Amino acid sequence: MAGQTGIDTGVADGDPRLARLSLNQMTTKPWSVREAVEGCVRAGIPAIGLWRGPVAEAGVRAAAKIVADAGIRVSSLCRGGFLTESGDAGRAALDDNRRAVDEAVALGTDCLVMVVGGLPAGSRDLPGARRRVADAVAELAPYAAERGVRLALEPLHPMYCADRAVLSTLKQALDIAERFPVEQVGVVVDTFHVWWDPEVWTQIARAGARIAAFQVCDFLTPLPADVLLGRGMMGDGHIEFPPFTRAVAQAGYTGDIEVEIFNAEVWATDLDEVLATMKERYIRLVLEG
Repeated sequence: MAGQTGIDTGVADGDPRLARLSLNQMTTKPWSVREAVEGCVRAGIPAIGLWRGPVAEAGVRAAAKIVADAGIRVSSLCRGGFLTESGDAGRAALDDNRRAVDEAVALGTDCLVMVVGGLPAGSRDLPGARRRVADAVAELAPYAAERGVRLALEPLHPMYCADRAVLSTLKQALDIAERFPVEQVGVVVDTFHVWWDPEVWTQIARAGARIAAFQVCDFLTPLPADVLLGRGMMGDGHIEFPPFTRAVAQAGYTGDIEVEIFNAEVWATDLDEVLATMKERYIRLVLEG
């Protein structure tokens, strides 16, 4: 059955299986906030995960109005984090994260995704960087909690440890998150980043109510020269998704499921077609298997 885009998706508009599907804005990176929201409306996708850069371009208030007028919800805001610096740079990072919390409030989401940051320039002190993350979260968590926002620590695949995230496993993220009340600090389960981890099922069960976001995309090989762009549409890579869907459900997660893809070929495709494919793959591969 064709959707409002005229693209044959095999998924009817209003299909109840789409009720928890969210478009992470990075999947349609060339689109502005308005274009991405309008794309969600055309495709019958009820939620969107926003990124701070495009939101800043639109203006926070304007972006919030665009989403509200469209009648969809904001599943998360990405990103806060980059907490591993010390001194003036560290204080500037804390200030920026407080602004990110305020933006999340304005956009109507209680989930701020935290990409915690890699090693500072010239540093090889990985344990020290992880300690600074924990210290920064301790400073930010009360500020966020007062405003009804939860910090969602996202472990990234180990290949990003040096430059993006010194937290590489759910265990590492939970070891920090569990120092704080569950409503203040949670974790993100992103299939791209954790599918390889032999402890992932134990750690998802451990996470329980701390799962603040669940993101899906596939892991492609060979990885491109820019490994940030190795995220693919579900079914194009190596991940088996239903075990993750079942695991987070068994842990108690009932929130939105974001599709977050960084991929130059996807961005060069007709983006309404991308959303149509995303819907079909989500139902067939993420929900049903």
